[in-house]
Amino acid sequence: MPDTLLERHAEALRLFGERVHAVADDQWDAPTPCTEWTVRDLVNHVTGEQLWIPPMVTDGRTVEEIGDVFSGDVLGDDPYAAWDRAATAAHAAFVAPGALDRTVTLSYGPVRGSAYCSELTVDCILHTWDLSRAIGAVDRLPEDLVEFSLKAVTPHADALAASGMFAPPLDVPAGADAQTRLLALVGRQG
Repeated sequence: MPDTLLERHAEALRLFGERVHAVADDQWDAPTPCTEWTVRDLVNHVTGEQLWIPPMVTDGRTVEEIGDVFSGDVLGDDPYAAWDRAATAAHAAFVAPGALDRTVTLSYGPVRGSAYCSELTVDCILHTWDLSRAIGAVDRLPEDLVEFSLKAVTPHADALAASGMFAPPLDVPAGADAQTRLLALVGRQG
């Protein structure tokens, strides 16, 4: 399981990174399926999430200790390089010996490093779809990432919707494929 989780994490980062590098100069202000975010806002959000990983996983710092260091614009003048640096450091933190077994203190309480890695992997996968839609890229996600996300999200779909982090689940047509089911679970129309 740890190797598979780390493989999915690396694959999700790589795929999101490909989409980031496909953003044209005139697309940074384009809308995304996350209605409150532009492309830049979306990339900033996912990049910011990656920046939290090293201090929390490697250094054992809490949300309170880190404070607002990663608030606001983390992309600067070169969003492509900012993403690359953040993704590389995030993955390095998770692959370090013992990282997935450590306790990480998130805003909602302590979790194992593996749970944190899984959560951020799914978030990266879902936001890859959002970014793909926003920039007109192919929005078909790799089957292994979709299956991974479905397994991770399905038991928590109601809680995610109640948290306000995702829209309420949508009805799924009979015979829908895995990606359509995944997107519907998090309130996205595929």
